[in-house]
Amino acid sequence: MTLAQAVVDGADPEELARLEVPSTFKAAHTRKDEVGMFGRVPHGVDGVDKDITKSIHVDEVPMPELAPDEVLIAVMASAINFNTVWTAMFEPIPTFAFLERFGRTDPRHDQDFHVLGSDASGVIVRMGEAVRHWKIGDRVVTSPAYVDEQDPITHSDSMLGEDLRAWGFETNYGGLAEFAVVKATQLLPKPRHLSWEEAACNMLCASTAYRMLVGERGSRMKQGDVVLIWGATGGLGAYGVQLVRNGGGIPVGVVSSPQKADLLRRMGCDHIVDRSQFDHLDDEKSWRKFGAEIRRQVGEDPHIVFEHTGKDTFGASVYVARRGGSVVTCGSSSGYAHAYDNRHLWMKLKSIIGSHGANYQECHEVNRLLSLGMLQPTLSTVYPLERTGDAARAVQCNEHVGKVGVLGLAPAEDLGIEDHALRERVGEDRIRMFRG
Repeated sequence: MTLAQAVVDGADPEELARLEVPSTFKAAHTRKDEVGMFGRVPHGVDGVDKDITKSIHVDEVPMPELAPDEVLIAVMASAINFNTVWTAMFEPIPTFAFLERFGRTDPRHDQDFHVLGSDASGVIVRMGEAVRHWKIGDRVVTSPAYVDEQDPITHSDSMLGEDLRAWGFETNYGGLAEFAVVKATQLLPKPRHLSWEEAACNMLCASTAYRMLVGERGSRMKQGDVVLIWGATGGLGAYGVQLVRNGGGIPVGVVSSPQKADLLRRMGCDHIVDRSQFDHLDDEKSWRKFGAEIRRQVGEDPHIVFEHTGKDTFGASVYVARRGGSVVTCGSSSGYAHAYDNRHLWMKLKSIIGSHGANYQECHEVNRLLSLGMLQPTLSTVYPLERTGDAARAVQCNEHVGKVGVLGLAPAEDLGIEDHALRERVGEDRIRMFRG
């Protein structure tokens, strides 16, 4: 019996420890010799389509050795994040530049392939000698921050560490594979009432949203705060909506279609702005109209604007935030070069808060909410590992809601559920709300 098959069959830890680790494994990856295949023009400019089904390959790659503080996970499921899309488009720079830099201190990562993926659920099958709090056979989910625990700032906030890396984006051997290499400081117990794919889709986006809205280094949302959430049914926004509602805030969700608006209503978001009603959001006239719609619905301007779309929306975000309000941003999926009218920032005492990922404690808090059934997965569709390119393409083209999952070693969906009583109390309709 192979190690992979033993994991699928639910073998005990002793059996898993006895079986040989394979020398190769199947993984979704990009290839260094294909950097430049799409040219230098950014995706979407003048009709340029960098179709990432052409750059994502699923094939065998060599198994690396483990460092003392790492574990080898048999990946049951993973998920697509926008950093996988950036990697496969080789934008804004090829991620092989990250791997080459990392390779100066850890040569294992500097390869001619890059195994993708910053989310995963699975089973620990091997551990480095320095790993203390976990054991072979443990069912886990991964957090995406790959940090240096010997850097002093890590013990205050690891997001400030000079060697902070996004696992599967700035490191090799990510989660879109049959096996993945993970630091012990990335591990969290898998929520027992969720399936493998439901558990795998949460940590990057949910923890990022938590830090932005709830964590002490973000916007510090309080009860009654009006929070404008761009892309409110997307990977980040859907967790943002839930966190705002859980914390007594008032979410105002921005979506682009009636179907997405219906999903928001089912989530309990009563205030919805249809972005398609606004042709452009690139000048003060359009911003004023947009802000008027928010005030019409809730009677006041947002305390907080939850930003991650970037170039196309940032000017509007700065404008519509109330006097003394804040714009908290973690990304720029529509472009990094933001333009806004600075008068509305300084004269009305607004603030812009940069937020990146989440530290281990913040990830722990999010995983606790998931494990208690207080935060729900936003999984909408699931692909097999062999179709990782198609899964990532759906995200690239914004053809999805919530999160897109990918099965690893799990032979089918809806496996891995242990706590059926909690699942029944939470309700299938809530857990599977994004499944259509």
